[in-house]
Amino acid sequence: MTTEFQPTAIHRTPRADAPLVVFDFDHTLYGGDSFTDALRWMLGRAWWRPLLALLVAPVFAPMIAFLPTRRLGISGFVWVATVGLHRRRDLDELIDRYVLANADAIRANLLPQALAVLHGHREAGDEVIVATGAPPELARAILAFVAHEDVPVIGTQVGPRFGAVVATRHCHHEMKMRMIREAGHVQPVAIAYSDSSADLPLLKAAQRPVVVNPKAGRVAMFRQALPAGTPILNWGVEGRAGDPVPASHEAG
Repeated sequence: MTTEFQPTAIHRTPRADAPLVVFDFDHTLYGGDSFTDALRWMLGRAWWRPLLALLVAPVFAPMIAFLPTRRLGISGFVWVATVGLHRRRDLDELIDRYVLANADAIRANLLPQALAVLHGHREAGDEVIVATGAPPELARAILAFVAHEDVPVIGTQVGPRFGAVVATRHCHHEMKMRMIREAGHVQPVAIAYSDSSADLPLLKAAQRPVVVNPKAGRVAMFRQALPAGTPILNWGVEGRAGDPVPASHEAG
């Protein structure tokens, strides 16, 4: 299976009455956790950062397993990876360096079927955005530098804290919908694509929710929580559930 997607047409400008189409990023367009991959690279920039991560792991690692403390747990490791940075722009520049240095590996993690669906919506003149729990610059850089898609991205806000740059507002669960609205996208969500149960508020708000690449253990929950007939698809992610679709199929 090819791992590279190249757009073949110029995108149309979304029309005034264009339907709003929202894509999650991790496990939806990208076959993994993009920020974990970036964080691993950031931690490897200096010999002492992995050691410091090991020291804080007994405190912060268990927090990641539970939704109420997940943000704090992740922030602990983000602090280790970014201590010494003082501005959001510093993190954005570091993310750009990561994407450029790892373009081939990142390209291999992008999902061609997902990108084809996204590109199809844009060619149709739909208003397409990506809403992600990762910092927006990460998804933006991956889509621009690697996938050649200049898509508006809404993501977790970051800022300086305690000598590093960490999350200040997590684009997650109900907050994701709030941040979409605050960004000026006030029209109804026509179609939403996501793998995550954390995106149930987004999927429930969509006129047409589409679950892609879910964990097998979450399928029953999605079928119960979402309208009958909601597509549950697999866009080429091994180990994830969902009905396989031909590479040329566009769920939208």
